[in-house]
Amino acid sequence: MARINLKDAAVFAQHSYKPQNFTSPRIIDSLDKDDVQAHLTENGLLLLPGSNSVLDYLHYNLRVFQVGNKRYRLASSDTEHGASGTVWHQGFLVYSRKIFDWLGQRRPEIIIGHSLGAAAVQILSKSYNVPGIGFAAPRPKKGPGRVQFDDKCLSICRVDDTVCGLPPNFNHMGDARFLEPKANNWGLDHSMKNYRAILEENNGPDAVP
Repeated sequence: MARINLKDAAVFAQHSYKPQNFTSPRIIDSLDKDDVQAHLTENGLLLLPGSNSVLDYLHYNLRVFQVGNKRYRLASSDTEHGASGTVWHQGFLVYSRKIFDWLGQRRPEIIIGHSLGAAAVQILSKSYNVPGIGFAAPRPKKGPGRVQFDDKCLSICRVDDTVCGLPPNFNHMGDARFLEPKANNWGLDHSMKNYRAILEENNGPDAVP
């Protein structure tokens, strides 16, 4: 099974906002349509950027709310069943489907994302039954129970990141690891720069399946 160091995954997630920074592995295809962004590398790494600012998220500038000219809300009533029957937040599911359709017959080996991208990581990790790592992950799944293929998905969250508690009445897919910073900056530490910093100061396993 593919494995990746969490600190390396965080570097990939941060660089996904500026794909020109990638020299290895080489990006072979990118999606930028209907406010959906994704990058696929030559070794099957699927990178999903989101929003580096919690203020963008809270002000509804996060792209998921304007997918294909349709606006989505962070409401507990806005849900839809996926192909497996799992109930997801509708906006996150629509976003993930656009990435799924873009990939076509291609199958990622590992999926890494941040913020909105981390919401899509949780859905697509289940869709492909492949490892997924999401940083600053919102909660896309309706219902608290475990579902099939959620054992390969990990969400890395800061306890001082408001986005990790949104939407209300939803849950993370798979396992969510909440990291406590030495200095709490409640509600504002959402950027990948802050997630890379907390990985440096926290001890614990640094690789996941």
